[in-house]
Parts: sequence; C-alpha cells; structure tokens
Amino acid sequence: MSLSIGIVGLPNVGKSTLFNALTKKQVEASNYPFCTIDPNVGVVKVPDERLAKLAEMSKPKKIISTTIEFVDIAGLVKGAHLGEGLGNKFLAHIRECDAICEVVREFKDKEVIHVNNKIDPIGDKETINIELIFADLAIAQKRLERITRDAKSGDKKAIALKNILEKIVQELSAGVAIREIDLSNEEKEQIKDLCFLTAKPIIYVLNADEKTQEIETKWDGKVIKINAMLESEIASLSEDEQAEYIKELGLKQSGLDKLIKEAYESLGLITFLTTGPDETRAWTVKQGAKAPQGAGVIHTDFVKGFIRAEVINWQKLIKAGSEAKARELGLIRTEGKDYVIQDGDVCNFLVA
Repeated sequence: MSLSIGIVGLPNVGKSTLFNALTKKQVEASNYPFCTIDPNVGVVKVPDERLAKLAEMSKPKKIISTTIEFVDIAGLVKGAHLGEGLGNKFLAHIRECDAICEVVREFKDKEVIHVNNKIDPIGDKETINIELIFADLAIAQKRLERITRDAKSGDKKAIALKNILEKIVQELSAGVAIREIDLSNEEKEQIKDLCFLTAKPIIYVLNADEKTQEIETKWDGKVIKINAMLESEIASLSEDEQAEYIKELGLKQSGLDKLIKEAYESLGLITFLTTGPDETRAWTVKQGAKAPQGAGVIHTDFVKGFIRAEVINWQKLIKAGSEAKARELGLIRTEGKDYVIQDGDVCNFLVA
C-alpha cells in the first residue's frame, strides 16, 4: 500500500530541515523563500519495535518495515492559490497525497528571516489553511459549474454530486475546511477523485526550540512539537547513537518517530506482521480490513484464493518462543473470511 504525506508551510519555517531529518536525504534548505521549486520525495520506515523482537525469535534473512512517502514542496505565501510564489504549481504536487503535514514556525532566530518579519504561529497556520481552502474552492466551483449543466438532464448521480458541491462551496467560502464538514462516507467517496487538499487528515508540526513558550492550540488536527534542528542532529547519528542520545534527552522516542507514527495512524492504518526464516515483515491495511483483504496486500491473487488465516498476537508468539511451541499450546487461531485483522496480528494465510 503506497502512502504519502505532503509537507506544507510558509518559507523558512523548517520544512526542508524536517524533511532532511526524516529521510536523511540532503535537499537544499537555504535561508531564502522558494529555494525548493520541484518537490522533494523521500520514503521513510515506520518505526516498529515488534519487528526486531520477532526477528530475534525467527532469525530471518531480512527485516522489512512498512513505509510512508513524504513530499516536500516549496514554501507557500499569502496569495498562493492565485499563483503568488508559484503557489498553484506547488500545491498540485501534493493533491495526490493521502494526508497533509503542516509545519508552523515557533522558534526564534534572527539569522533565519521570516517572510512576514514576525513569529506568529497561529497567524501563520491561518495563512496556510486559507490558501488551501481557496485552492479547493476554485476546484469545487469549477466542477460545480460543469455538473450543474449535467444535472439539468435529470441524471441522479449528477444531481447528488451537485448538492454535495453546493454544500462544500458554501462552507469553503466561509473559511471551513472540508474535513470539518459533516459528510457521509458515500458523499466522501463521490468527491474522492477531486483530491481536495482540505479533505485530507492534517498533522501540525510546531517547529520549536528549547526557549519556546507553550501556546494554546485548539486546531483541527493533531499537534506535535518538534525541534527540527535537534531532530536533524539525531538523524545524522547511527541507530545505536540515536537511541543513546534520545535516552540522554529523557525522551521515549524521537520527535520524528512520533510524527511518522502519527502520520500512519491519521490515515486509519494498522499493521499486521508475518515472520519466518526468509523474512520478518510489516504489512499495512486499513482499520477494519478483513482477512482476505490482508492476504491481498501480500499478493492480489490471494484474495480470490483465500481459504483461511492462522493468527496469533505478536506478544503471545514471542512469549511462546516459536511458532511450533505456539501451535503446541493451542495459541494459533484459525480464522475465516469475516475475521477483522487487528493491529499486531501475526498472520499466515492459506490460499488455494
């Protein structure tokens, strides 16, 4: 399952620094607006301690994590939806992304210019969100104009879409993001192909330093505070050194690991696992997925050929010490087509 997160924000808020830290891929992070014209794309592993623990037991030839793709576009400015700073071109790069990560500057540094010459996290957040709303509004109005003509013929699908778009245009015009509009699952499916930016889940990253004061945040998404420069330092270390440094800082995990996990969860995803002598691997499915869908993630042919699944929670398997011992103890369950996969399940699918 290919997953991607689009990183947005004003110029010089630390987007590219965060991206560099996330991917360990050096992209230009200069102290001036619009240095990032083409999108930078990096694929990162989703941290999962269960893989290492299962691998200790199975001794596989390789370990494969599930991944998320991050797409970093150039900084947006006020008027981006009208093309200011080539804003429309930049936004087009993230319309296909599954979620948005909005970086908001909270750190103070006279050496790093702010496009508005002042540090104002709430104001910056509103500037970006208004640009995303206006960009969606332009698309909604254009599609509404076309579908209104089609609806005159009495086409039921066209009439239904027209009604949805009228509601969306009204709310967007009032400054309301689509994710905050009360839409049914059926209505969401009908507008899916329009790739609205404000319909996507959003995570806010407050790029802060040690001196930053706590601010009140009642925003329409998860808010994570990260020191992007510090995270960049941590990311440059070896994995063992990273773990030691994080421990010295009194943290359970790095801010980046927290962000990656939050991005994963914001998309309504869970992980099931497979393990054996060849590989220990994490697989991604949507929450609520049934066993045949899980099998289909491994190979599309497995959906039709699905017979049953052998399932055990990863902790129970580790405690048993081996698959053979888990079978002997009767811990491995046999599940059919209606079984809903749970996060942390270790699965073996039997197919025809």
